[in-house]
Parts: sequence; C-alpha cells; structure tokens
Amino acid sequence: MNFKTPVRKRLALAGAIVTLGLFGAACSATLVLPAGGRVGITVGTSAATPAPTTTHTVVTNVTSTDLQSDYIKVVQTTGPSVVQIQTSGGLGSGIVFDSKGDIVTNAHVVSGSSTFTVTTSTGATLAATLVGVDTSHDLAVIRVNSTSLTPATFTDSSALQVGDIVLAIGSPYGLSGSVTQGLVSALNRDIPESRSVTLTGLIQTSAAINPGNSGGALTNLAGQVVGIPTLGASGGDGIGFAIPSNTVVSVANRLIGGL
Repeated sequence: MNFKTPVRKRLALAGAIVTLGLFGAACSATLVLPAGGRVGITVGTSAATPAPTTTHTVVTNVTSTDLQSDYIKVVQTTGPSVVQIQTSGGLGSGIVFDSKGDIVTNAHVVSGSSTFTVTTSTGATLAATLVGVDTSHDLAVIRVNSTSLTPATFTDSSALQVGDIVLAIGSPYGLSGSVTQGLVSALNRDIPESRSVTLTGLIQTSAAINPGNSGGALTNLAGQVVGIPTLGASGGDGIGFAIPSNTVVSVANRLIGGL
C-alpha cells in the first residue's frame, strides 16, 4: 500500500507519507517505499452428568452503551487539554503539557514561525511563543501566558498492545475538538518523514488522522495520552501514525529545561 505525508493545506498524492500538520499552508511530500472490560466466566460440569475433563470459558462482551460511556468520558477528560494552534502558515493542534502554560505539538506544525495563536477548547484565544524544537523527533513546545489551562495526563506508551482502542482528538481541517476512534494497529513502526528524518518507534493506528490533527492527542479509554498523531496515509483508509507518549514526555521536558 502507498502512503502519503500531508503537511498543512495540500494533501499529498498517493504514494507519499504525510505529516498531518498545518491545514492551510504549502507543504512538501516525500515519496517513500515504503475498558470497558471483558469478563471471563469459567463454567464447570454439573455433578449429575458424566464429568468431562475440560471446562469452557464464556466471554461476555462489553455493551455498546458501556463503550459509548467510555468514549464520552475520554472526550470530557482529555478534550479540554487539546488546543488549536494558528501560525502564519495554517492550523495544527497541541496538547497542554503542564500547569505553566507549556503546550507540546509537532515540529512541523510550528515550522517557520516564532509566534502563534492558541485557541482553547472553550474558544479563548491566547498568544504563544516558541520554547524549543526537536526536528529529529518532530516535536516542539510553545508557551502561553496562562496557568488556567488543563494539563493532559500522559501514560506509559510501552504498555500499549496491538488491538487497544484509541481515540484521536484534534483540529482536522480546522474543525477543532474533532474526535475519531480506532485501534492500535501495530507498534514500533519506523517511517521516513522526509529525506533527512525517519521517525522511529511510532504507533500505527486505524483512527482517522487528517491534516490539522498533527500535534493533537491519541488517547486510551482512560483518557490518558498515549501518543501524538503526526503522519497519515494516502491510498488507504485507517492508516495513521503517532509519536509514543514516552518519547513526547522525554523530549518536551528536555526542551522546557532548555536542553
């Protein structure tokens, strides 16, 4: 299957990996070759019947109502921590990282800019400045002069398993607060983002990831951030990639510390 990498406004042609960053700016596309709980009940045999030596496990599946409730809780928990980032080149997303006003996003979202306008989940707009960038991991931190934002909870991404349900929250095509759902499709993917940068250890997900989602949140059903969406696929639905939360936290702390 071919992949693409949309950065900003232009959707790349099929056959390229796309960074799903600023919706509304020019971009370059690089062609590459590429819980809801389940309860197990052990059912034995009746004393009145000949006893077979085996037992059978009956699995009761989570109901759609339970799952819907989990989704709603995720949006209510994590949604306030996801912001929209406006630059001179377009729109992207970000996650409130701490109570000091630091916001983590993708490096390609802030590329070429030093000042930004952040729109919160309540619609408030705040001016932001650049703290630091790590292009090798496609991560950056910007800062607003506000201590009233709600920091997200980041969890250990090494605990992820293929098949885990995840939700992506961001501003695809400028539609702030949009939510999509999917699964962890694979782990530890290495994907070339450009001719000079290959992102390693990425989470592959079937959650819809579109231009403008970059820098937003990929969460588990507990509302904890497990990654930051950064790449999407062309020529096939349900193929996106996110930077694991362990990498995000490590790089963000280093950038905030001035290292």
